[in-house]
This record gives sequence, C-alpha cells and structure tokens, in this order.
Amino acid sequence: MAAQGQQMQFSEQDQRELAQFLEAENAKARIQQTVHEMTDVCWNKCIFKINNKMDRSDESCLANCVERFLDTSMFIVKRLEDLRSSAV
Repeated sequence: MAAQGQQMQFSEQDQRELAQFLEAENAKARIQQTVHEMTDVCWNKCIFKINNKMDRSDESCLANCVERFLDTSMFIVKRLEDLRSSAV
C-alpha cells in the first residue's frame, strides 16, 4: 500500500484504459438518466388511471411520446454537433 502523500503512477496504457472505462460508465449513466426522464414525462402525459391492463389509447400515447422524445433528442444532438463543427 502506498504511503500517505505518495501518488500512484499509471502507465499511458493504464490511463487510456481508465479513460475508456470512465467514458463507457458515463455513457451508461446518461442512457439511464434519459430513460428515467422519458419514463417520467411519458407516464405523466399518457397514464391517467391505473388498471390491471393498459388500454390501447395508453399504449399508443406511450409509443408516440417515446418516439417524439427520441426524435427531439436526436435533433438536438445533431444540431449541437452541426454548431460545434461549424465553430471549428
């Protein structure tokens, strides 16, 4: 175990692997956050009463809500990428 005050030194390969791991974990967290947000928004928009079975209007509303959410998210990402590439 390293003494207090000493820092561990990682090789360049270890640093790259750690950076890749952290980026993958951050991507997973972003996906989970998006799913959570989408669930909240679409549930609140589409589900007014809870029964034993979802009716077709609820299913249709949820499907449309998710599609619009994804379409909007993709539009925003593409727009930000276009703005970033035009600024460079």
